Amino acid sequence: MKNNGEFMYFFNEKAYKILKNYLLNKVEDIKNTFILVDDVTYKYCIPILFSRINFLKESNIIKIKSGEKEKNIHTCIHICKYLDKFKATRKSLIINLGGGVITDIGGFVASIFKRGICFINIPTTLLGMVDASIGYKTGVNLDYIKNEIGSFYIPEFLIIDINFLKTLPKKEILSGMAEMLKHGLIADINFWNKMNKIKNVTEIDINQWNNLIHQSIFIKQKIVDQDPKEKGLRKILNFGHTIGHALESYFMDKKKILHGIAVIMGIICESWISYKINGLSMDDYKEIKSTLFALYPMQKKIYNFSDLEVNKILMIMDHDKKNEKNKIQFSLLKKIGKCSYNCVVPYFLIKESFFEIKHFFLIH
Repeated sequence: MKNNGEFMYFFNEKAYKILKNYLLNKVEDIKNTFILVDDVTYKYCIPILFSRINFLKESNIIKIKSGEKEKNIHTCIHICKYLDKFKATRKSLIINLGGGVITDIGGFVASIFKRGICFINIPTTLLGMVDASIGYKTGVNLDYIKNEIGSFYIPEFLIIDINFLKTLPKKEILSGMAEMLKHGLIADINFWNKMNKIKNVTEIDINQWNNLIHQSIFIKQKIVDQDPKEKGLRKILNFGHTIGHALESYFMDKKKILHGIAVIMGIICESWISYKINGLSMDDYKEIKSTLFALYPMQKKIYNFSDLEVNKILMIMDHDKKNEKNKIQFSLLKKIGKCSYNCVVPYFLIKESFFEIKHFFLIH
């Protein structure tokens, strides 16, 4: 199904027909198939999957707790022990049914168990559909450091079922849209122009979601295909994430912050840095900022980071995988739709950029 290494993704009804055919023809024993879920997807999403492919009820379900805190090596060991207990083999299959945490963990376990078994991603969040389940990256956090342990490992294919979006609260939709907005900013001004016209996510219908998600996946996959192991061009996908991931890590043991909200904060900061040192025009910067302020709810109470907190966040950024020679490297915009990578940014500019998110801190 991988089609000589080419990544395949399928939508809605066609997707389930392909999955059913794959299971009937490629899997020797359905009892050797394992479905990884969390508390939430076990309750809301497993019934949808079983209604589509009834005989999957005979497979093994591995359930873990939901949340970013579960994305660690201990959870992976627990899953591996379950696979071993139920006699999984190299011909076993893992179906990851969930958001980014599930697809990241499940893909990583698939890459290491018996030196590699097959897996399929069925993302149930918008973030999972347009970002986490695409691009062959798998991984888990090391303490507070995001995705410090991981591997590149290609799934058999990806299934996109728009109906799962109906199970999500608005804040999860907005979180996923952060990555879609980013895709437009770094590589496709036309897609950005289409996304920035959205005023209310609840007004987007199924056909629109199909179209927007397809375009977003296409933009990311086109970049990944040119640079699968992130040696160069693929680094532009990290725009907004150098600061975004550091914020997410910093708040991991404090007030929960959604990945997409952290990325939006990162995009604001890193767009400002792009204006200061990478040629992004003030008009483009204002357009980005005004679009994000309009689309994302703001909290009336302004949150100000202290110098001590900013220094702690900067220390987290010192662990960023893009860094070289002890210098923090960013991906920065040249203009909307065009992005540079390997941009060294001095610490004082990073600190100054935090003023750009003090109006943007969101408590969940």
